[in-house]
Amino acid sequence: MAYQSAILFESIEEIYGRVFKDLRPTLAAPGIQVRYYRFTNLTSNIRLVQGQLLVKISDLLEDAPAHIQESLAYILLSKLFRQRPPKQMMDSYRLYLSRQDVRDRLIEVRQERGKKLLAPAGGNHFDLDSMFEAINREYFDSSIVKPKLGWSMQQSRTILGHYDASHHAIAISRRLDRAEIPVFVVEYVLYHEMLHIKHPVEHKGTSRRIHTRSFQQEEKLFVKYQEAKAYLKKGLR
Repeated sequence: MAYQSAILFESIEEIYGRVFKDLRPTLAAPGIQVRYYRFTNLTSNIRLVQGQLLVKISDLLEDAPAHIQESLAYILLSKLFRQRPPKQMMDSYRLYLSRQDVRDRLIEVRQERGKKLLAPAGGNHFDLDSMFEAINREYFDSSIVKPKLGWSMQQSRTILGHYDASHHAIAISRRLDRAEIPVFVVEYVLYHEMLHIKHPVEHKGTSRRIHTRSFQQEEKLFVKYQEAKAYLKKGLR
């Protein structure tokens, strides 16, 4: 399939109309409505409702170049048609999102619009504040700037910990705040999230590496690394 380049001065609706016809040449083009919204993230979605194509895009992308708008149109419409987006369009879009200025702007918007809701660090069985201070001294020479700490609002089974760089906050799943959970397991999860502060995500071209080699090497320095991994591998009841 030969993809056309976005035409200069083409409206956003015209881009989606053209891409629609390129992907589904035998179908009549529907009415198209594209709107930008003040989302916290780079959220975009598309729906076909009663013959009307409704597209919602983060306002962070409103000033994106025409070829990026075109790439997103191919991605969203391919998703709508339940087919794989063209690789060149995916690569173009991902490369744009990996730009430092785009990432910086996203962090600013998340800080401005988003709210990090956490339960207090002092849980029913474990206190994350004192645990953080002890881990920081033992493993980081107290060099980690203390983030906002707290237990998650929900008892997640799959996400046991999360570091939010936009808000410099660490959330630990409240499912770990139970008497039967060994203290070293909670310490390991917190240690893991602290490593994300020391070893930020690496961006290279369209690739994004969350757990870098240095991250993985330092993670194994946790005293009860193997025991904690083995315990978590069994799963939480």
